Amino acid sequence: MALRVQSLAELEVLCNHLYEGTDLAQRMQAEKVLLELIDSPECLSQCQLLLEQGTTSYAQLLAATCLSKLVSRASPLPVEQRIDIRNYILNYVASQPKLAPFVIQALVQVIAKITKLGWFEVLKDQLIFRDIIADVKKFLQGTVDHYIIGVMILSELTQEMNLVDYSRPSAKHRKIATSFRDTSLKEILMLACSLLKELLAKPLSLQDQQQQSLAMQLLKLVLNCLNFDFIGNSADESADDLCTVQIPTNWRTSKKGS
Repeated sequence: MALRVQSLAELEVLCNHLYEGTDLAQRMQAEKVLLELIDSPECLSQCQLLLEQGTTSYAQLLAATCLSKLVSRASPLPVEQRIDIRNYILNYVASQPKLAPFVIQALVQVIAKITKLGWFEVLKDQLIFRDIIADVKKFLQGTVDHYIIGVMILSELTQEMNLVDYSRPSAKHRKIATSFRDTSLKEILMLACSLLKELLAKPLSLQDQQQQSLAMQLLKLVLNCLNFDFIGNSADESADDLCTVQIPTNWRTSKKGS
């Protein structure tokens, strides 16, 4: 039976039961409705309603959660639709940089998932999901809040590319991760180090929350880059060198010069 379109008020009650409710039965029912919502043809319009008119951060979080599950399904959405979702989220966080950090994090995760799963997809002779670094550089030209969001996107993308999804073929994951390593990871790491140097060249203040947040996000990005599974042994828990950073040989010059 198809899920009927929910009003904004009904969706926000659902959010309350999911994220703040203490009644187990209500929460289980809310989770059931959430799964039905994801399979509904109205899912995207309901998510847009929550993002644009929702009155709480939990409404925005529910939309991000639905979108994340929607773009991660085994049968992917049409490529044009995924491009639209990615661009919508990029524009949304750019226009609302003061969103709750956990909402931004959840939305950034959707961008990372779309980018990873569409890494090899071509539209009009272009690898359409690989322009993410160019998108991020636009954020780096904005306010400090935009700057932090840009760094978060790169950090989440790097982490997502390194994450093994055991529900999908491991060979496909390795192919995507290797391509990302060879085409983008070095550029991301060099950008992160450059941004970190710029930040450290300025007087640091423990009272400046934005500065602290930016420093933490940059350090997290560098760490995610260095924690990358360069040689493809993350699935092998018996490997002896899991704690060793396997920097590619052709990165040595960059390492010395940084």
